[in-house]
Amino acid sequence: MAQSGVKQPGPAPLQARISGQIIIDELIRNMELGRLELGYSILVPCVFSVYLHPDDFARVAGVQEILKEDARRALNARLGEWNAKPSLFRRAGPRKTYRIAQNDWWIELFADSERSVPPGDVEIHSELAEVAQPGYRGTKTTLIAREPSVTSARVSRDRENTRRQAPRVFAEIQYRDDTGPQTYFVTQDEVTVGRGGENMWVDLPLYTSDDVSREHLRLRRDSGSGNFSVVDKSRNGTWLNGKRLTRDVEAQLGDRAEIRVAESLKLNFEVRR
Repeated sequence: MAQSGVKQPGPAPLQARISGQIIIDELIRNMELGRLELGYSILVPCVFSVYLHPDDFARVAGVQEILKEDARRALNARLGEWNAKPSLFRRAGPRKTYRIAQNDWWIELFADSERSVPPGDVEIHSELAEVAQPGYRGTKTTLIAREPSVTSARVSRDRENTRRQAPRVFAEIQYRDDTGPQTYFVTQDEVTVGRGGENMWVDLPLYTSDDVSREHLRLRRDSGSGNFSVVDKSRNGTWLNGKRLTRDVEAQLGDRAEIRVAESLKLNFEVRR
């Protein structure tokens, strides 16, 4: 029987469930902590391995590609903010540009099968580039205050296995929208492009003005020849190398092409052979 006047310990407080926004916020925090200042640039980590408890991973597994795309946009937006105003970390001397050491972010989510990551936690291991820099060990962060528990050897193994399983990239698209410069890798035979929105899924969402339709155009790849074509689906038009396309009429793309989306932005398309 409990003694009168003695407060009995209650259950440990439950950590809030992991959400996509929490993961994105932690990626940004990791990037901020992992910056490396050079003579004329400040490099930030761009390779992220994100470990979650298996139960938390299961909650986000079905939308992880969307989550990773949103994370890339958030990271680009933060770099844009830093480069648009005087740096909080600036010292005497020339203004330095925040940048990453490769063309795009690499973000992968992993279920911690060894269950060393507690429920409700996010453990992130990052590097400045795919090949770790000599003398720079990268950054490890957790949401719950604790020492990181996933070993560096396991992180390296998981990254290598993921790269081996990565789908083939058929083409890439470079463009700039309201979130800054972007690169999209084409890994499927059909890609829908536009603003997207409620009840309108697009593979390549463009964050820009309403001049761009929710589904503006489609890219199609012939799996036999590897050749691409484009189809305009918009109200304000699509231009291929300066020539306006006829709506719903397929036009062939060369290995390189400039696609103008309404009057808002340009997509620089290039096939990878």
